[in-house]
Amino acid sequence: MHQNIQNLVNVAAKHERMVVGLMSGTSMDGLDIALCSIKGSGRDTKFELKAFTTVDYTNDFKEKILSIFSKEIVALETLCLLNAWVGKQHGKMVLDALATWKIEPKNVDMIASHGQTIYHAPKSLHPNSEYDPATLQIGDGDHIAVTTGILTLSDFRQKHIAAGGEGAPLAVYGDYLLCNHPTENRLLLNMGGIANFTYLSAGCSLDQVFSTDTGTGNTLMDAYTRAYFAPLAYDKDGAIAAAGKFNAALLSELKAHSFFTLDLPKTIGPELFNLEFLEKAQKASHTAELSPEDVMATLNRFSAETIADCIQSSIPAGTKFNMYSSGGGMHNPVLMGHLTSLLPNATLYSSEVIGINPDAKEAILFALLANEAVAGTPLFAGGHATKIPITMGKISFSL
Repeated sequence: MHQNIQNLVNVAAKHERMVVGLMSGTSMDGLDIALCSIKGSGRDTKFELKAFTTVDYTNDFKEKILSIFSKEIVALETLCLLNAWVGKQHGKMVLDALATWKIEPKNVDMIASHGQTIYHAPKSLHPNSEYDPATLQIGDGDHIAVTTGILTLSDFRQKHIAAGGEGAPLAVYGDYLLCNHPTENRLLLNMGGIANFTYLSAGCSLDQVFSTDTGTGNTLMDAYTRAYFAPLAYDKDGAIAAAGKFNAALLSELKAHSFFTLDLPKTIGPELFNLEFLEKAQKASHTAELSPEDVMATLNRFSAETIADCIQSSIPAGTKFNMYSSGGGMHNPVLMGHLTSLLPNATLYSSEVIGINPDAKEAILFALLANEAVAGTPLFAGGHATKIPITMGKISFSL
């Protein structure tokens, strides 16, 4: 047996594995690095977050990614070069974090890397009937593995698509493994660039779990902030939105897009929710002269209403549930205030209440997916969706 395969077998046989989860979302603010201790697998999984940090991307890093991000036409050479370069940079960020935590790389069993999404194309977004859904994350796993000397799993979303899904949302698996409760209805809401949620009715089985994207979370607000409030990268604490008033005509036009009438579950990305989308809505609603603060207030309300509408259409009327939030949007008090008023049957909490750092949650979830791929047995989930195997991720050896 090749030594690399033997090492993989040894990792899989361990009772406890040390896994580094990496996540960089469509907001592109930085790389989340979560050092996780994971015991067992499947419903027997025991998890502990040992350390967490977010490495902020430099302006130069962001500009490099933005040069190819969510664009239909890009320079192929740039895409090719950045795939390797981002992998190396992420690997260096991991090594720096481990050094800060005084953890030797040899004591880490695996890295689970989501990669940097640059394009997401569900069937609802691309018009070509010849092709299935597709998604693309750069930051090559081999470069991470060789840079760090640590076994790396990456490119998780491809298996989901190959098996009949759309590559997102993948939070359903970790949400079920960590958050299912015998007597409590729980909704796990993540508000990153795109918002998504997982609904776990009390005592549900894995095939009863429901998960979907809802639409824009922060991506449209972030893009507008960069364009109209530079050098700010996002609306910190909702301060810009709080200075304005949302406009009903613009809000109605934004919500009139056909995406919001698609059957659930569904997935989407910033390829739809961009400044061109906003400009078209402003033109159609005759609101081009709105103040930037009023536009931001409207975009904030737009995120809140589309999240709330999707949740309410997915849960039986009158059902009481606890909602545990994570992602950057939970730090926006204007957005959270809207959700509180729009979801009267929900009691809102941070996911911290159930033992999950809300900023680290997505990085943790990919660490769990890597653990399942190596040590678990195939599970299935889906609810209303196609049942998708949980064993995801491509394996890159360090040598």
